[in-house]
Amino acid sequence: MDFRPSHRAQTIKSSPIFSISAKAAALRAEGRDVIDLSAGEPDFDTPAHIKAAAIEAINAGFTKYTPVDGTPELKRAVIDKFARENSLSYTGEQILVSCGCKHSIYNLMQAMLDPGDEVIIPAPYWVSYPDMVRLADAAPVIIKTDVERAFKIAPEQLRGVLGEKTRMIVFNSPGNPSGASYTPAEYKALGAVLAEFPDVIVVSDDIYEHIQWTGRPFGNILNAVPALHNRTVVVNGVSKAYAMTGWRIGYAAGPQKIIQAMHKIQSQSTSNAASIAQVAATAALNGDQSVLAKHCQAFKERHDYVLTRLRALPGVDVVPADGTFYAFPDMGEFIQRRKDLGNDVKLADHLLERANVAVVPGSAFGAPGCIRLSYATGLETLEKALDRIAAALT
Repeated sequence: MDFRPSHRAQTIKSSPIFSISAKAAALRAEGRDVIDLSAGEPDFDTPAHIKAAAIEAINAGFTKYTPVDGTPELKRAVIDKFARENSLSYTGEQILVSCGCKHSIYNLMQAMLDPGDEVIIPAPYWVSYPDMVRLADAAPVIIKTDVERAFKIAPEQLRGVLGEKTRMIVFNSPGNPSGASYTPAEYKALGAVLAEFPDVIVVSDDIYEHIQWTGRPFGNILNAVPALHNRTVVVNGVSKAYAMTGWRIGYAAGPQKIIQAMHKIQSQSTSNAASIAQVAATAALNGDQSVLAKHCQAFKERHDYVLTRLRALPGVDVVPADGTFYAFPDMGEFIQRRKDLGNDVKLADHLLERANVAVVPGSAFGAPGCIRLSYATGLETLEKALDRIAAALT
């Protein structure tokens, strides 16, 4: 029997982040003292009132199917969140609850992309964007940036790749892996270019909304350019802000026709997100929000420490992040000096084997020569990890 995978499975690769994290876990199981800075997962526990709501739901027997697009209570909580925090207005028909922000983006691409379509993705990008585009038989079009540009695209770059085949563009701000965020003025300049291409769907991935320290209120491209409302889909979730990665709840908001198409895709794949997790997410969005500032402050302290340590290393170029919990240093100068470490992949292997520290090579994010370090762990662990990295690089 021929067990040849489909062309879709052959076109994409497994997530390099999960692969590296799994390798680090395997080495730890063998007795190695490996520090894993590869995974993007907050180290905080889910707040007690959120867990209590889930336990109450279990005890009450709320363990059956829910509507595909989410419980009415959670959808109302999402609508209220958008109105309260983002000054955006949606109806229930414009909301779809899914199994994580990643699932929301996958649904969108399956629902709206056809063979021959192109999706513009600024690099560095979250590792799954291009392969989700390929799974929809469309083509990712990458706009490259660098540390000198603070990892943000310019209007002239955007205009240079937009064309008849362009179906979608993805923004992630603050962004994984760079931590960079766009200002309202920068969004307005990009929006002026998009105005010339009215059929392009705009995706705003806001999953790191509550982990930013720019000194200005969070704002996405839709806040800066309201004229894009009829073709923008905003995706978000509870994973990062509320330390609920394993609960797998994300949501999307956008034009009703797009959300309806996404609903159809989800109805034939996962159906509804887990009922208990939806109750927990409702409690997260409706409950005490003070935990958000506490988590953000801790991440900012870790950011400042990691930035200082990285800047002290020879051949490392790193700019401050605006948010998230990642550092993304450019290691190009160091790699050029060390001919035995000819690229970022070899450098990441070197750090794992010699320093027992797991990081993700920048190539996975479309930025060769860089590496990504997650500081979603305590300062004591980060100090030990940076000590090891410094020793391995000298």
